[in-house]
Amino acid sequence: MIAHPVTTLLAAAVAVMLVAPAMAQTDETAPWVLSPDMGYGYTKDGKTVSYRMGTSNAKELFKGARKVPKDTLFFVGANGQLYMRSGPFLEDDGSFKFGPGR
Repeated sequence: MIAHPVTTLLAAAVAVMLVAPAMAQTDETAPWVLSPDMGYGYTKDGKTVSYRMGTSNAKELFKGARKVPKDTLFFVGANGQLYMRSGPFLEDDGSFKFGPGR
């Protein structure tokens, strides 16, 4: 597996979890629940998918994989495209820098 599909896989996992909370749009934040036995994908058609993963080929999975840096925000733009942005996304008081009314 090369780095691009792994990065896409991680981005898709985050996108799937961002879409539902974004629709509810509450002032509360909630931690994401990522399962180590699941893989999440963002296909070339722009669809999100999830797969139950095994461990027999874990070594191959980690080839070319990179850790997602801290302070990385994933979001879906108005055009439906998945984006990621590195850098702070919280204000000093802990509020979301790009929230409503900003």
